[in-house]
Amino acid sequence: MAKAPKTEHSELSGEFTDDGVTVLVDIYRPAGTQGDWTLVVITQEDDVTSWDEPFATDREAFDEFLATVGRDGIRSFFGEPGPEPAVH
Repeated sequence: MAKAPKTEHSELSGEFTDDGVTVLVDIYRPAGTQGDWTLVVITQEDDVTSWDEPFATDREAFDEFLATVGRDGIRSFFGEPGPEPAVH
């Protein structure tokens, strides 16, 4: 059984609340690297939204999250029931 690679989480990761709704923002990259950052948003109902393209910095990833909330609203991360996660 292969071990999952260790990850480093950004200080910008954590819970984010807007309009009375809280989601978990997870921004991470492989530990010990200067690699690109991955952005994932998880709702309280375990809806998962992940971005296909990585980000050069954790700030860029967080800014994209904020832009999405500003444009589409925080409720846009709550998907319809189904087997596939939402992808931005």
